[in-house]
Amino acid sequence: MNGDGALHREVLDRADVGFGVTDPHGVLTWVNPALAEILGLPADQAPGSSLPTLLPGAPQGPRAGIALLTPSAYWQGHRWLEVACQPLGDGRLLYRVADVTAWRDRELEATHEADSLRRAQVLGRMGTWEWRVPEDRVIWSDTLLALFGFPPGTTLDLDTYTELVHPQDRPMIQNTLAEAMRTGAGFTYTHRMVLADHTTERWFECFGEVETAPDGTPQRVLGTAHDITRARRVHDELLALAEQDPLTGLANRRAVTRELERQLATGASGAMLLLDLDNFKDVNDLRGHAVGDRLMKTLATALRTRLDHTHLIGRLGGDEFAVVLPGHDLTQAAHTADTLRDAVAALPLVGPASRITVSTGVAHYGPGDTWELVLANADLALYASKAAGRNRVTVYEPGHYADTAKRVSVLDRLRTALDRGGLELHAMPMVQLATRRTLGHELLLRLDDGQQPPLGPAEFLPEAERSDLILDIDRWVLSTAIDALVTHPDPELRFNVNVSGRTLEDEDFAGFVLDRLAGAGVAPGRLGLEITETAAVTNLDAARALALQLRAFGCRITLDDFGSGFGSFVHLKHLPITGIKIDGEFVRNIDERSTDAVLVSGIIEIARGLGLSAVAEWVERPAQVDVLTRLGVRVGQGFHLGRPQPLATVLAAQPTPPNSALSPHLTGAEDGARS
Repeated sequence: MNGDGALHREVLDRADVGFGVTDPHGVLTWVNPALAEILGLPADQAPGSSLPTLLPGAPQGPRAGIALLTPSAYWQGHRWLEVACQPLGDGRLLYRVADVTAWRDRELEATHEADSLRRAQVLGRMGTWEWRVPEDRVIWSDTLLALFGFPPGTTLDLDTYTELVHPQDRPMIQNTLAEAMRTGAGFTYTHRMVLADHTTERWFECFGEVETAPDGTPQRVLGTAHDITRARRVHDELLALAEQDPLTGLANRRAVTRELERQLATGASGAMLLLDLDNFKDVNDLRGHAVGDRLMKTLATALRTRLDHTHLIGRLGGDEFAVVLPGHDLTQAAHTADTLRDAVAALPLVGPASRITVSTGVAHYGPGDTWELVLANADLALYASKAAGRNRVTVYEPGHYADTAKRVSVLDRLRTALDRGGLELHAMPMVQLATRRTLGHELLLRLDDGQQPPLGPAEFLPEAERSDLILDIDRWVLSTAIDALVTHPDPELRFNVNVSGRTLEDEDFAGFVLDRLAGAGVAPGRLGLEITETAAVTNLDAARALALQLRAFGCRITLDDFGSGFGSFVHLKHLPITGIKIDGEFVRNIDERSTDAVLVSGIIEIARGLGLSAVAEWVERPAQVDVLTRLGVRVGQGFHLGRPQPLATVLAAQPTPPNSALSPHLTGAEDGARS
């Protein structure tokens, strides 16, 4: 071997790349140490071995490729080899084998990561973009191009993209990016844009950061864009519903009081109208709630069309409406009220001799007033209209305070009934829809004092809640409920009692409840307290404090009338409740309106996600039960499922078990699972 040959041999022996020669039959005749190591054989044993057997993926002719070397006793795990082959003559082949495992694994890992990122972007409706500032060129990910409505690989320059952005949002984006490039800080913005079809509009939420050169010059802007169209639509709908009456589409009580408060805060003056339908209860009782709902919608349309855009009209609840008239004096306000009264009187009759009329109270507001005072004055004037025979307009005057004497008589009757036994509880069942099994009862207060005229809850409870008398009434209701549970120890007998907003503020009430339960030996899980959404939101801290104390002891806490304004969603995480009652406005026409079904479905998903029980109110027809069941509602109450009965009647029908052992404590989640 000449000098050059010896040098080449020495180089091959020291190389970390494998080389080998095979005869025409694929048998190795020579290998360098590197190839012997790759093959997992001693260098002196490799010659004579079959290369196709050792490297089944190796090319059998002049070409190159990648082969996966299977695990052997010498090498643990897999190895990626790059194998090249070229002829030497006489049928012999020279093989070059390089171990590329490290970079091949990195390449596959990067490919998997890129694929995972792409799939995550598709599933999350999100894409990425990169603006190379010196080149003024934007690179969009294929996922983002697809979200924009373009095929993958489309060249989309900044000008074309900007044309797709909503004109009102362009200045905001430009200012945001300019500020980020000036300061180097991260940025975020939300904007609208049309897709490639120039028709479909979408909302995108963008986050990004700026990379700068050492001298601070922006080099790259990296960003993500997330399609939030669905979330934005839900947000906008909930925002509207938070201040919108779901039945009529008018502003709700919260929106009306907020507008009145805003007017007063700016020192403006004007007038407020309170309108209340006369004898609307008779329409509901005689014609049914469906007719009452249609009348309410018709009335809302009639009132709204008689007002201009500067007037705010809202439904405060039930059959009561309010109108805020900025800049109106009392004469102008009374004229507007007469116009609205005439419009109501002109509505078509809802049945034989069922003429609809409205009573109205008018009150002025100005600097120094509070919205509570204005509302109270309008309320006094409204009562004066009712007392004077209904279907009339009354302007508030100080002398109307004398009319409160009539209300005082209501309080006197309540105090006497509380002292002498004129109050009574009726029990309304809460029923499992699938089995029609009664799971518990809501206790409702009635006044049965034998005096005339008879007073219903809607007539005496508001008066009681304006005074401290409601505190004593709530304690009487709770004590009576606990006494009934003591005398009827059946663990299946469970009651819910309503708690007024005034009682929420009573710091001693929670201690009173716990003392009564402990003294009576009643399992707290048999007693539930219901707090209305309005009371909870208005007295959030008090409601939270009461719920924390009673739930910790094992009592059930239910948020009543849930969803009436959707304002309570934000407070769910702050209120330690165990269940909700879906407001009847969403249940009443759930078998007729798809919107109600969608909203109830969303409420049920939220309740299920938070581990809360859910009860649907105002179930009055079999068709409602079918829809509610399909939506996943398990428990309901309403006249179709069971009318309220005197508590004594319900208790008389209860079996008295021989074993008086009380039931274990039930948490809200357990209660929801049972129902």
